[in-house]
Amino acid sequence: MRPDGRANDQLRPVSFERDFTVMAAGSVLVSFGQTRVLCTASIDEDVPRWMRGSGEGWVTAEYSMLPGSSPERIRRRTSGRDQEIQRLIGRSLRAVVDMGALGERQVNVDCDVLQADGGTRTASICGGYVALHDACTRLVQAERIESHPLITECAAISVGIIDGEPRLDLPYIEDANAGTDMNVVMTGVGHFVEVQGTAEGVPFERAELDALLALAESGIGTITEIQREVLATPPEFRDPTPSQG
Repeated sequence: MRPDGRANDQLRPVSFERDFTVMAAGSVLVSFGQTRVLCTASIDEDVPRWMRGSGEGWVTAEYSMLPGSSPERIRRRTSGRDQEIQRLIGRSLRAVVDMGALGERQVNVDCDVLQADGGTRTASICGGYVALHDACTRLVQAERIESHPLITECAAISVGIIDGEPRLDLPYIEDANAGTDMNVVMTGVGHFVEVQGTAEGVPFERAELDALLALAESGIGTITEIQREVLATPPEFRDPTPSQG
């Protein structure tokens, strides 16, 4: 029996609260059980210098755990772990963006962990996608771009082997005791963006790897359906870049 009573192939309760704040073009409070991350997408009508004149846009991400998000206070800093995670979030989101359709502008996706109970990086990717989608929808609504630049969904989940059993969506108590820990990122059409897997003790076998990937694929499929349902209703119209006039 898992600590929270879930089946091994069951997600924690997942929710996306859109427009949690109103200043950013897209804003989502994503929850996976007790893990909660505020994801905001802000639009900059410019691109990095090395992209100017290319006709294409860019998506980048920043990640941080806020003080009070864990039992021990997190210091306000960007650690090596934070940098690794924000690069993962950025890579994952860029995998589903048509940069030509976005045009020469940059979308900054900020993922701030309000409460951490395992899976903060995967929750950030799931919530970051929804925030990015709303921001881009508002660009279309404002006639800043002609077509929506997101070509499919992007979602991620953690899996692991605990007590010899493959389990989906690990809270901290399981993540800390996993013999094998893995994060999987996939698109809405079933393609893999990234697979991060590590044996913490005994090396895992190919059959165990296959079982974990199948478990992750099933969980991501469920998350993708939730994302589609949430985004079926367009966000309320407002200027996505009011500071730009």
